Amino acid sequence: MSENKNIRAFLAIDPPGVVLENIQAMQNRLKKNIQGVIRWVRPEGIHLTLKFFGDISAQDVANISGVIARRTNATQPFALEISSLGAFPDAIRPRIIWLGITGQLGQLLSLQKELEEEFFTLGFPKEDRPFRAHLTMGRVKVPKGIIGLDAAVDAGGKLTAGSFTVGEVALFQSSLSPQGAIYTRLAVFPLQGDKL
Repeated sequence: MSENKNIRAFLAIDPPGVVLENIQAMQNRLKKNIQGVIRWVRPEGIHLTLKFFGDISAQDVANISGVIARRTNATQPFALEISSLGAFPDAIRPRIIWLGITGQLGQLLSLQKELEEEFFTLGFPKEDRPFRAHLTMGRVKVPKGIIGLDAAVDAGGKLTAGSFTVGEVALFQSSLSPQGAIYTRLAVFPLQGDKL
């Protein structure tokens, strides 16, 4: 990667394959019960985003990687569960259909906050909105035309796609294509706090 070649990048946690299979099964059920213009996220594109950087340079990648490595070296693996269905900003005027996350959220939120603070020192602005752990399942193109989402959200409080242990985070490149975004792992950072 040349110094001046910018890439779109983000930091995320990837759910394991079995969880993504469960999410795909949920999507298939929702597609039958919800009518409207929705672009469903392909299962391989579903992840828990910790930070979206936008366009960055090779030097930025190196600086970001140093911060991530320091933080993940001091962070123990933690358990998360994918459960509940919701919509941003709400089910009446939806833009995003998401799955909620429970489990050891204290560890997740602490890691995300520490990373956000250090990325800020590198010149990356902090997010305007508070971090809300979720997985985006679909993006609503015409909010007024959605039928059945509110009922699905009401019934989705007990949904679960499974639980897993977060043992690493990954820095991704996002390349836009006519078929949608293509994600490529640039680097993987194991959580090693239990080994210190």
